[in-house]
Amino acid sequence: MSATSLLVFDGLLLVSMVSLAWAALASTDERRSVILFMAFGLVVALAWARLLAPDVALAEAAIGAGLAGALLLTAGREQRQPTPVHGAAGVHKRHDAPLGSALRWAVTSMSAALGGTLAWALAHAFSRGPQDGLAQAVSANLPDSGVSNPVTAVLLNFRAYDTLLELAVLLAAVLGILALGRERPGYAASGPVFDGLVRWLVPVLILTAGYLLWVGAHAPGGAFQAGATLAAAGVVLRLAGRRCIGLPQGTTLRILMSAGVGMFLLIGLALLGFGRPFLGYPAAWAGVLILVIESAAMVAIAVTLVLAFLGGRPQPIRVDALGRAPALPPVAAPSGRTREAMPRAESATAEALERCNEEKVRC
Repeated sequence: MSATSLLVFDGLLLVSMVSLAWAALASTDERRSVILFMAFGLVVALAWARLLAPDVALAEAAIGAGLAGALLLTAGREQRQPTPVHGAAGVHKRHDAPLGSALRWAVTSMSAALGGTLAWALAHAFSRGPQDGLAQAVSANLPDSGVSNPVTAVLLNFRAYDTLLELAVLLAAVLGILALGRERPGYAASGPVFDGLVRWLVPVLILTAGYLLWVGAHAPGGAFQAGATLAAAGVVLRLAGRRCIGLPQGTTLRILMSAGVGMFLLIGLALLGFGRPFLGYPAAWAGVLILVIESAAMVAIAVTLVLAFLGGRPQPIRVDALGRAPALPPVAAPSGRTREAMPRAESATAEALERCNEEKVRC
């Protein structure tokens, strides 16, 4: 592409990001605002790719736009509207209007000040000329890192402590999620079109996650992008109304949750036992150890994100001695009414229960 075409493309990206961000903040409809936020995340991913940061672009598209948008949509679905108090709505609106206006102006002013400060810092950094000392240091030590992708080398070798602490933060977050109690109620069973889409989309997501994990050693990818893609498979299954989304129960789930931190600590302590620094990989084994750590981290990240979408502890599906799920009691039409004469809500509930029973039998 010519320089003029790239300049036009960059201008369109800039206008699109600002417009989508403003529209998402200004929208009074929660669902529309979340959808605009997801579109904003996709445009930001394109901007990162334009800045030659494909690893960040993959993470933004998978986590910032996809999973974060799904979490926001779920939260909006379960939010209950407050019951208005008769006779007092006008009074509250009249008293809260000046406060709301002042708050909006305060937030707008602070955001403008923050944006101006960041713009000044960026211009000041550009005026000082290129600072490639860190890039030169990474390139000089890349042959001893065990991988050829500089991002993976920094995250899993040169700055492995930072990644260990990030995984520890995720583990603390998932412990908080489990403390919320039982998982949220599932979605209704999907129709034949979406169900058929899920049947081929989930295997593609799983294969893509494995590819991103493997290719992260020498190309954009890695544990975080692979974990987010693997979690997307579970989220899609949940959106399709499936009970079985691949999460185990009990001790196995706890092991998977702590796999990332546990593998980091296990390898670090083993290296200490052999007289090496903590997480100081030998050059001959660095690539293998990084792949093992990334594999465990991918599983831990995927489990954390899926549990965040579920919003609590997954409930086990009990089976009998033959491995079959017990049948749910049939939903009978009250007062002798037929299925066709039942109200739409009761009919939908009956269909959902029957579909859930079929899903349990398949699991």
